[in-house]
Amino acid sequence: MGKSVWSLPLIALATPAFAQEQLPSPESERPAIIVTGSRISQLGVADSANAGVVTTEQLAARTVYRPGELLEVTPGLIVSQHSGEGKANQFYLRGFNLDHGTDLRTTVDGMLVNQRSHSHGQGWTDVNFLIPELAGTLEYRKGPYSAQDGDFAAAGSVSVNYVNTLPDTLVSLGFGENGYRRALIAGSPAVAGGHLLYALELFHNDGPFTKGDNYRKINGVVRYSHGSAASGFNITGMAYEASYNATDQIPKRTVDAGTLDRFSSIDPTDGGKVHRYSLSAAWHGTTENTATKVNAYVIDNRLRIYSNFTYFLDDPVNGDQFAQPDDRTSFALNASHARRFTLFGRPSEITFGIQGQRDAISNGLLNTRARQELSETRRDRIRETSVGAYLENTVHWTDTFRTVAGLREDYYEFDVRSSLAANSGKTHAALLSPKLSLIFGPWSKTEFYVNAGAGFHSNDARGTVISVDPKTGDPADRVPGLVRAKGVEAGIRTEIVPHLQSTLSVYGLDFDSELIFAGDAGTTFAGRPSRRVGIEFSNYYKPTHWLTIDADLAFAQARFRDADPVGRRIPGAVEGVASIALSVADLGPYFGALQFRYFGPRPLIEDNSVRSKSTATLNGRLGYKIGPGTTIELEGFNLLDAKSSAIDYYYQSRLPNEGPDGQDDIHFHPIESRSVRVNLIAHF
Repeated sequence: MGKSVWSLPLIALATPAFAQEQLPSPESERPAIIVTGSRISQLGVADSANAGVVTTEQLAARTVYRPGELLEVTPGLIVSQHSGEGKANQFYLRGFNLDHGTDLRTTVDGMLVNQRSHSHGQGWTDVNFLIPELAGTLEYRKGPYSAQDGDFAAAGSVSVNYVNTLPDTLVSLGFGENGYRRALIAGSPAVAGGHLLYALELFHNDGPFTKGDNYRKINGVVRYSHGSAASGFNITGMAYEASYNATDQIPKRTVDAGTLDRFSSIDPTDGGKVHRYSLSAAWHGTTENTATKVNAYVIDNRLRIYSNFTYFLDDPVNGDQFAQPDDRTSFALNASHARRFTLFGRPSEITFGIQGQRDAISNGLLNTRARQELSETRRDRIRETSVGAYLENTVHWTDTFRTVAGLREDYYEFDVRSSLAANSGKTHAALLSPKLSLIFGPWSKTEFYVNAGAGFHSNDARGTVISVDPKTGDPADRVPGLVRAKGVEAGIRTEIVPHLQSTLSVYGLDFDSELIFAGDAGTTFAGRPSRRVGIEFSNYYKPTHWLTIDADLAFAQARFRDADPVGRRIPGAVEGVASIALSVADLGPYFGALQFRYFGPRPLIEDNSVRSKSTATLNGRLGYKIGPGTTIELEGFNLLDAKSSAIDYYYQSRLPNEGPDGQDDIHFHPIESRSVRVNLIAHF
């Protein structure tokens, strides 16, 4: 067997961020990966209907208002915002309002972005450091069916992988309404037998808000890489710093009464500052029968965030603004080894992997006024350590039937030193997660999948040892360190229609404890057991060389599983999602894109008596190639100027002229008004 046959899938799927290896197989045993237009075919490769790889061309065709929206190439995923642009995004997927990332595992270049035991919310996922032009591929998987995916991956996992090299030097300048300014320079000259990738981004945006976001960031990447997709290494440094004002959600009653514009705020001093510095190294090597990957990294994160969601409910004199400082250093090491062998006379592949992480965290909850500290509710020093080991075995029983069986064991240690001695302590937790996938086909370019598996999310370390509520002084119940999720799914993938790739799936997902957002504390807490069932339909169509169409539909039903008089609906759980994206290229000097997305009404309270409205947006881009290597682009966002919400909550708040009990109300953050940006891009 020639080496080129073995190398083909590795070259096509050069993805160091995910530990699972795609071992090549003889063409008689597994179809080679084929690039159809700009999407990689997953027939004979993917283990479920909801796993895929998005290529550079597809990513480049997206029109994104903010970096996090690049993740929306994942079918059924909506990325939103409820505050200033420098804050972590809101995520909706599979019937979840995932808050800032509670059950969507996100990695960039193999580095976990979700932050554990974060002061503002478990799984805090800030991808504002992402530079879209450096994204080489994006891999996604939905459901807890892959043994390599650990914490936060029950709803899904997304991995963005940066390129090692660029085809040429890139300079991009952007200008637009609402104070939008962006400058980017990036290149990858040959150095010492490898390549030195560099990128520097400067950014500013105010948004349409009465008090502008004044979001300013400086963002840089330097990487040295050596080798090929089959064998090589890279060393990468990243640095990101930003500051912003926050127009948080506002009460609907103020807009209905005409006392507040929809783009105004109650507390104009909300906002934050953030930095993220990382150093990472990755190595991969393949032979005809093995594939090995190792990556290690250290990340320094610092956040100063100031929020006021209830205004004057708790403190009628100073207001309810609070600060949630969070400083952490995270160390991680991930390694995997895959080997091809024969089991019962049939071609098989086995992957062993280990993932370790240690977080040194210092965070707190402070009462503030105009960002000045008034009093301390709590301060904590946390040491959180985890080790996950997994085994995954694939057996090709026949040419049209294979199984993937996996087993994962995770162990966590929590060590909390709190300013309140009663809330200090140490504990640990462990969880075993089995996985099984049955794949039938392909027949007539069609494949069928049955998946079942267990996953989990971790809870905030502070909740695992708590005894006393630091805000009220009342006794507090402890929560388990790890919360189990169980999922089942059946799906179909077909390419029987020329140039069309389609997937259809139905799924169910149970959680032992739902993570719920608390508006008065600005954090998440462990809630009731939950269940979601849903159906998803995804399509990628390339009828001609110049037109690409992505169309996705998803519906989910989310309910609490226990009986409670307050009701069984899960507040904020998204029910219906739809998106369609059209991309046009190679029409002489012209190119463009149009993207429509919709997410439907959601229950905002357990008895479903209060619901949000639906939200729909239309974004577009028109480009012209001025000359060799030079283009100009016109981008438009919210082209229909819809007056919709990016997110809605229902809780109690008090304005200065209201009684001491305040009012229960819908609190919303608006989508941005129609705006236009112009980008001049040069390659040389």
